[in-house]
This record gives sequence, structure tokens and C-alpha cells, in this order.
Amino acid sequence: MSPWKAAVPGAPLASVDTPALVLDLDAFERNLQRMAAAVAGSGVRLRPHAKSHKCPEIARRQVALGAVGVCCQKVSEAAVFVEAGIADVLVTNQVVGAAKVRHLMELARRARLGVLVDHPLQVQALAEAAQAQQVRLDVYVEVNVGANRCGVAPGEAAAQLARQIAANPPLRFAGLQCYHGPAQHLRTREARADAIAGACAAVRDSVRAIEAGGLKVERVTGAGTGSFVHELASGVFDELQAGSYVFMDRDYGDNQLGAGDIAFEHALFLRATVMSRPTPERAVVDAGLKASSVDSGMPTVWQRPELRYLKAADEHGVIATAAAADLALGDAVLLVPGHCDPTVNLYDELICFRGDTVEAVWPIAARGALL
Repeated sequence: MSPWKAAVPGAPLASVDTPALVLDLDAFERNLQRMAAAVAGSGVRLRPHAKSHKCPEIARRQVALGAVGVCCQKVSEAAVFVEAGIADVLVTNQVVGAAKVRHLMELARRARLGVLVDHPLQVQALAEAAQAQQVRLDVYVEVNVGANRCGVAPGEAAAQLARQIAANPPLRFAGLQCYHGPAQHLRTREARADAIAGACAAVRDSVRAIEAGGLKVERVTGAGTGSFVHELASGVFDELQAGSYVFMDRDYGDNQLGAGDIAFEHALFLRATVMSRPTPERAVVDAGLKASSVDSGMPTVWQRPELRYLKAADEHGVIATAAAADLALGDAVLLVPGHCDPTVNLYDELICFRGDTVEAVWPIAARGALL
């Protein structure tokens, strides 16, 4: 943690110390409104994923605009949002280990909690803990719909697990988790549509197998920022988990939009300062690997197409410039991170600006919540 603040409310944006994570409130608020409008009247619920922002203030604003709650990826992350007053949290992950299961049950006393399973031993451990703690827990079967990460095979394998959940009264079979992660980053609308069509076929197979045994599938939840328009229109999904739409990043910005897609705006930036200008063709800024995740590629320089962020070292970012480019020592640039989620996790605070002025500083309270 830094020994001093990068900014305070009311200060000029130009005075923000760097590197800093900054949020354009006007663009951010338009993104919130666009997503709320997209689901309004559809009968499909929005449960945005909080792993993108890790910020309770953002979650509260999402709920105020109609979201039913949030998703979290870890139990410790969920604890931050329950403490902040979010009453309905789905942990979109498997929770394994006595300590984590115990903490999950403690949270279930304070809010509506959901969790995923893809193995009978997970169900058994959750049932025993819920019985011992006398709590009720929503449990979803995660189905592999194309991501090839976690999840049981569609159809009968999902049905068997659903029956096991229903046979353990402390647990409530809440539905299916069907998230197709790779589909979010397929560049063309057609490729994304095809991937989600395949996911929907897997969902239908699973629902048929489960309901043939007399159980009702009350909820099918999934989707992300790149594909949610397809899940929304599918007639199969009734809850959406998009998260990155609040910020957008360079990788999502690389997706090609087609008819029916919704254009969200880049709202999250890294403010960086030119700290070295060793040649006319090279500038170095103070935002490197410790300021921005590069797992999805390098950041881009916002509204400066003549500048290209070439490579990152721990504390340095190298930018290629034209010889005549107007970029001097001490100049500030805004960078669009390649991947917003792990970039946000590098910072304690989100500096929110409107126009040229810092309006607020929001704690990123769930950063580092990895347990």
C-alpha cells in the first residue's frame, strides 16, 4: 500500500499522482444504464460479476439499477460484498476445503448465498456443513457448455448431481451455471452466436434430463460481456453474469460489433507519466507489469493512435513514438488496460473523475481476496 494518496476528491485530474487507476464517471454511468436498459422488461435477471471491479460502491449502484445481487469468484470476495450490504451473492466457483466451506456457511447466515458444484464429494461436504450450521444454501450444478474448465458433462451427469443436491434438505437445488468463457473473446458476432448456440443446446439437454426425473430447473445463469445479447435472446438463460461492461478493456474493445450488439464505452484507464525520453522514437512511462495486467495483451494509449505501448517491465512501459510526436518528460497519458479484472486487483483505490476533476475515491475493498 502506498504511504500517500494518489488523489483526493476535488483535485484536478492533472494532479493525480501516477501510476493510478482512474474511472471516467460519465462513461461508467452510461455503461450501467445501457445494461439496465438491455434487460429491462425481458424477464431475464442481471447478476453482474463483481470480480471485474471488486468495489462495493459499484455493486450498490448496480443493485440500485435493478441487479438482483452480484457474482463473486471466491468466498473471501463474497465476504466483502456481504459486509457491504449486498444481500444476494452467488459464488460462481467450487468451494473445496473445510475452512472455506465453514466461512461460506457463516456468510449464509447473513445473506442469500449460492455456490457451484461439479462433483458428488462437493455436495456431500456442503450438505454436512449446512446441516451442522443449520443454514440453507443455494447450490447450482455447473455444466461444461464449451469452456472446458470446470463443470460436469451436459445431460445425465448434470441430472445425477442435481438429484444428489435435492436429496440433501439443507441444500436447495437452485439451477444450472452455464458460462462459456472463451465465447466472450471470439472477435466476430457470428462466432460468438455460434458458440452460444452450442451452449444453449447443452443447457437444453441438461434441463430435459433433470426435469425428466421430476426436478424443476428454476434458474439457468451465465453469460458475459462479450456474449450476453445471445443468452438474453435465447429463451434458455434467465440470469446474466456480465461484469466487464462497467469498465470495458482493450481486449473486449477488440470484439467486432454486429446488429443487436450493445456498444459499451472504455471507462477505466491507467494514468501514467512519461519518465524517460531516451530517443525520438521511444518514450518510457511509469506504468509497467505492476500497474497493468498484460495476460490479454498490452494496453493501448487512449486517443493517441500515433503512440504504441510496446512492452512492459516491472515498473516501466515502453511506448513507440514518431520522431515528431509531441510527448515530453512529465506528460501524462491514459492507457486502456488489456484485461480489466486482474488490473483492478493491483490497486487499493479507484480514482473517479468527471471532466477534469476528481469527484470521488472508491476503495477496491475486495482486492487480493483470493481465499
